Amino acid sequence: MILQVMTKAVAVVVVFGFMVVRIETARADDNQDSGTCAGLPGFAALKTALGTATAAESSGLNNQMWATIVDRDGVVCAVAFSGVNRGAQWPGSRVISAQKANAANAFSLDSSSSSGGSGQAAGLALSTANLYSAVQPGGSLYGLQHSNPVDTGVAYQGPSSRYGTATDPMVGHKIGGVNVFGGGLGLYAAGHRIVGGVGVSGDTSCADHNIGWRVRNLLGLDHMAASGGTAAVPGPASLFAGDATHPDNIIFDIAANPNGGTGNSASGFGHPTCLNTSRSASLPAVQP
Repeated sequence: MILQVMTKAVAVVVVFGFMVVRIETARADDNQDSGTCAGLPGFAALKTALGTATAAESSGLNNQMWATIVDRDGVVCAVAFSGVNRGAQWPGSRVISAQKANAANAFSLDSSSSSGGSGQAAGLALSTANLYSAVQPGGSLYGLQHSNPVDTGVAYQGPSSRYGTATDPMVGHKIGGVNVFGGGLGLYAAGHRIVGGVGVSGDTSCADHNIGWRVRNLLGLDHMAASGGTAAVPGPASLFAGDATHPDNIIFDIAANPNGGTGNSASGFGHPTCLNTSRSASLPAVQP
């Protein structure tokens, strides 16, 4: 009788274990998606652009960087670092770069994705730098930072030795995440069509934004301008800061709060200045 009970118990454990394996396998399969990565820059192009963009930045802490590209579905297409090895830049910035790429893609549109109502311009590009003030208490997007959490199973899976290589374990999976400081930008192909996002992390958030801006330009995926210097794809900087040639640029318009706490952004999309902050005057203009 005892042997029979034990046999049944083992059978239940085996069946349950098989079910867990099947569920986890199905979850992994569901999270894999070839998406449109085939039309986006790969590992080699991202690593080259990141190295060049990092070397050109003179603000911040002069750190090495991580960068991630996601497609329009949020699938990670490439992850790279600029240093001599994966330990030459902050380890925590790998996932942050992916989170930034996802957030910029998730909350940006191209000029054909929407038709503006009440005279509003169609489409809108939001860099992660544009989100800082909007998500503060009382901001127009308060709470956004708590939506769409990072998939930790994707973020930390696989051997660390593959992080930042052509076979980074995040590649081919949806990472999720919303980041609300500089470093994430939507990717726009010719025709003002959004095709994904790029995220950069590893320095001050202001330097991250500047490096990400240069990476996007070097990859040729900043087609946001129309003829005549107007923004075909508008963003907070073109709408509220008079910068049509840099529509989703970082905006430094936060006035100090005399009562303490978070200062007030004139546009509602402002970002704090950082250590050795560059005013971004030298950033390339977006392409037509």
